[in-house]
Amino acid sequence: MVAPPIVTRPGNAGVDSWGVLWDMDAGGTFPSNHQHVLTDIRAWRQQVRFPDLNACDWTRLVHGWGGQGPAVDRKTLDRDNNIVCGVIELSMFERSYLLMGMEEALMAYVADTEIMDELLGAIADFNIELIERLDDAIDVDMIWYGDDWGTQTQLFMPPDVWRRTIGKHTHRVYDCMKRRGIIINQHSCGRIDQVFGDIVEMGANVWNPCQPCNDLAGMKKRFAGRIAFCGGIDSQFVLDRPGVTVAEVRAEVRRRIDEMAAGGGYIAGPSHGVPYIPEIIAAMNDEIASYGMYKHS
Repeated sequence: MVAPPIVTRPGNAGVDSWGVLWDMDAGGTFPSNHQHVLTDIRAWRQQVRFPDLNACDWTRLVHGWGGQGPAVDRKTLDRDNNIVCGVIELSMFERSYLLMGMEEALMAYVADTEIMDELLGAIADFNIELIERLDDAIDVDMIWYGDDWGTQTQLFMPPDVWRRTIGKHTHRVYDCMKRRGIIINQHSCGRIDQVFGDIVEMGANVWNPCQPCNDLAGMKKRFAGRIAFCGGIDSQFVLDRPGVTVAEVRAEVRRRIDEMAAGGGYIAGPSHGVPYIPEIIAAMNDEIASYGMYKHS
């Protein structure tokens, strides 16, 4: 995992490369409600300052997320045994609400859709240049492209609004990656089944972390062979549930493999990345290795 030399999420309280203020508690950093960069959607051209990619040190790329990890030594990258995966996180919808605040952004998507479309067009232009610079710097095989679009029950906005704004410009970003031969690994939490067909048609190669609030078995049957599913093993109600047993974890792994693995295109793993009890994650990994190989080798 290789991140470009901008700060998308600070490791400590402070500002990111866009000027967004982040606070910190025991769980890590989170966007502050004390001030927002964009206070009037109609004035976004005057208020939003994009990070200056020309001022970045492209010789210093880092491992992991947020521009906060250790430096990557390009000379020692083992490309024979590793995929070099660039990380572009908080990319479009998430960047818009980080700039504005969640409530203001959601209202603007519905009430000022055309202006939000203009803002997202500029964010997409930035992301395209960011991907091109990162690929030029280290020759990535894949991009982990992060943008959370769903709650546990539905999209954050009506599907037609998503298509007129986020989807429209996500398509342009995908086209950039496809032109460069980059595997598109779309990260989006939540229930996104209403627009999942869109991202398949647009060219996403992988979806992570597919979550059980979606009809995963139905989606796999419908889109088998067109996109890979990564995740699916229930984090909320199994892996991270207080009091969960190893037997329950193993049963959940077997159930998800039975639903998703036939015909390939399934990367088994948790439906979210949170801290787990080591015994639980070890049982999950062991069951994936043993049952997955037995049932679907």
